[in-house]
Amino acid sequence: MSALPNTLNSFWLWREVYAKLGVSNPAYKYWKNTQTLKLNNKYIFIEKETLPQKHAHVEEILTDLSGYLPIKYASDQLHVNEHLFTSDKMKLHREFEYKFVEDVKFVNIKKFFRENGIDVSRNSLIQLGRLKDIEITPEARFYNLKNDYGIVVYD
Repeated sequence: MSALPNTLNSFWLWREVYAKLGVSNPAYKYWKNTQTLKLNNKYIFIEKETLPQKHAHVEEILTDLSGYLPIKYASDQLHVNEHLFTSDKMKLHREFEYKFVEDVKFVNIKKFFRENGIDVSRNSLIQLGRLKDIEITPEARFYNLKNDYGIVVYD
């Protein structure tokens, strides 16, 4: 198991930033004061309010990703198959809220946890899975979800 990262409340998807600005893909590497975050060695995010002054105007039209994670990253962190978030035939698929930004699918993990009363702290370790596949120990908190799924949280 691994810790669920902070959501992307303070970040923009780089792919959307460079598409809206019309700059080259590696341009952010030359922006000295711009902070970046890389997830799964695939997704690059730019911290809000750190764009160079001449490009700051684009922030008004970028997609807010507060509470969201890319589905591939979320599935890796929750130790579930990515099909849970990609196939509407999966039993829990409709329980999540999704957003597409520049052909990247995001899932709102924060909203799902809040709606199901799941308390997760910054350093919590989380496992989502079928009841028969998850390991529940005395120091863990267990949340039973519908359709034979559950979440185990270790603080």
